[in-house]
Amino acid sequence: MKIAQIAPLHESVPPRTYGGTERVVHYLTEALVAQGHQVTLFASGDSRTNAELRPIVPEALRLSRTRRDPLAWHLLQLNQVAREAEQFDILHFHTDFLHFPLWRRMRVPQLTTLHGRLDLPDLQALFAEFGDMPVVSIAQHQGEPLPMARWIGTVYNGIPAQNYTFRDHPQDYLAFLGRMSPEKGAETAIQIALRAGVRLRMAAKVDRVDRDYFDERIRPHLDHPLIEFIGEVDERGKNELLGGARALLFPIAWPEPFGLVMIEAMACGTPVIAYRMGSVPEVMEDGVTGYVVDGPDAAVEAIGRLDAIDRHACRRRFETHFSARRMAEEYVTLYRRLLLQTTRPDNDATAPLGEGMSRSA
Repeated sequence: MKIAQIAPLHESVPPRTYGGTERVVHYLTEALVAQGHQVTLFASGDSRTNAELRPIVPEALRLSRTRRDPLAWHLLQLNQVAREAEQFDILHFHTDFLHFPLWRRMRVPQLTTLHGRLDLPDLQALFAEFGDMPVVSIAQHQGEPLPMARWIGTVYNGIPAQNYTFRDHPQDYLAFLGRMSPEKGAETAIQIALRAGVRLRMAAKVDRVDRDYFDERIRPHLDHPLIEFIGEVDERGKNELLGGARALLFPIAWPEPFGLVMIEAMACGTPVIAYRMGSVPEVMEDGVTGYVVDGPDAAVEAIGRLDAIDRHACRRRFETHFSARRMAEEYVTLYRRLLLQTTRPDNDATAPLGEGMSRSA
C-alpha cells in the first residue's frame, strides 16, 4: 500500500526531545515501513525516517534558528501534498483540521487522526460543517465532545517495545515527565512528593508561554533536596528516568487526550499514579499498572502501596495494548476499509462508512 503520512512541522519526526504527536507519527511510519508498505513522510527537513522523506521546511519550527510563520509553512505543506496526492493509495493527516476545506473536494482516500483536546467550544461549529471528513480519535473519551464528527475508529497510540528497557528493581525516586505547565500538574507533583517524603526527578520542557509559571510556581521548589529538575531529555534519557523510578506521577488538570508518558512508563515496568481525568481510565488498569486517584491525598496514599504493583504486569499491559506494531495494524485496517468503500462504483467518496464500522479499530 502507498501511504502518505503528513506530520506537523513544529517538531522533527522523531522529535529531538519533547513532542508527542510527532513521536507517534514516527513510530507509526517506521512500523508501516517494517510491515512492507511504501510510506512517504511529509515533515520537516531535519526528520529521520526509513520512509521516503518530503522535507517541507529545513528545520522543525519550535527549535528553528530562523523565526518562521507556522501557518505559512503548514499551508505550503498541504500544497505539496495536494500536488502529489494521486500517487498514494491513502493520505493520513496528523495536522488537525487545516486541510478540511481542500480535502473534502478531493477524491483521494484520506483520514485524520486528531491528537489534541476536543472539548473547545469553537470545534462544535467546525465539525458540524465538516462532518463528512473521516477522523480517528486516540481515546474514546477524547472524541465524546464531538458526536457530530465522522468517527471511523479509535486507535490508541503505540510505541516500539524495543525502545524501552524493563526494570524490575527501581531506585528510590518518583518521576515527572512532560511539559512544565499547570495542566500537566507539575506543581501538584512536587506537592505530592514533598508530602510523601520521596525524591522527585522532573524532566520537562518549558515553553515560552509557560515561562512565568515555571519561574513563579516551580523554580522556588528547586532548592529543596527532594526536588531535582533535569530539563528536557532525549529518548535515552527518558528510558533511564522512567525505568529507574518507583512510579510516574501524572496529576493532570485537564482532559488529557491520551498521555503517551503513561505507556512509556508501563513499557519500563514502572507503575503510574494518575488523576482520573481524560483518557486515564482507558489507558490505566487501576491496581495493575498503578493507581487512578482523585486528588493529592489519594496520590500520597498510593505511593505507600506501590510495592503491591507487579512491574511485570505493567510491561505485559503495554505489550498487549500499546505497541507500535499493534497501532500500525489497526490503522492499516482503517486504511483498507476506506479504500474498499471509496473504490465501490456505486458509492460517493464522501459518503459515511457502511454499517458495522465502529470507533474501535
